Amino acid sequence: MKHQQKRQVVLAAPDGARLSSAVGERAMFIFAFICLVAGIGIGYLLREAMSPTTRVSATPSTTLPGASNGPPQASLDSVAAPLEAALKADPQNPKLLIELGNLYYDHHVYTTATAYYQRALQLSPRDVNARTDLGTAYAYSGLPKRAVAEYQKALAIEPGHFRTLFNLGVVYETGIKDPARAIAAWEKLLKLYPQNPDRKRIESLIQTAKREKEASKTVH
Repeated sequence: MKHQQKRQVVLAAPDGARLSSAVGERAMFIFAFICLVAGIGIGYLLREAMSPTTRVSATPSTTLPGASNGPPQASLDSVAAPLEAALKADPQNPKLLIELGNLYYDHHVYTTATAYYQRALQLSPRDVNARTDLGTAYAYSGLPKRAVAEYQKALAIEPGHFRTLFNLGVVYETGIKDPARAIAAWEKLLKLYPQNPDRKRIESLIQTAKREKEASKTVH
């Protein structure tokens, strides 16, 4: 039986553009949200597309999450097998490669996920969503510089891509430790999407990053 994604929906952005988004489990891993409480960093990254008209509640974590063991390998292999068979029959199908990347991402097997996303992007290099997913998988794998590189490639194609800009700020803040660049990414996001319902949250992140920027000047 072919693995199907049932959580993909399409939402309209305020400017009339169409942004893809997801509902369900994967959406909880896409919209990155950071907040600092009593000096403790809290953040998580999200993978699927997040519309400025959609809210996702935050799940706290003290650091960017890394790869986990995921489910038993036999269970994951059984789910992946039909997709692998379909890919064997159609090896140049980027949708199948992305679906396999999504599957392994959802099960926290980020090394395998990145391999599938890379293969998909060789065939479909302008797929901004896949490019951003690759970047976020790198971030979860503890490779923030690679994550930033993929986000920048995605933004070169679509400068106003909402979740790419948001996640770029998250990785600059929590992975690269560069609050100035995080501020720039989030301020651009607010300028592009002034009616974003999470505006106050993003403004709070910017203020936190500004305090960290000032604190770093004091230390140095």
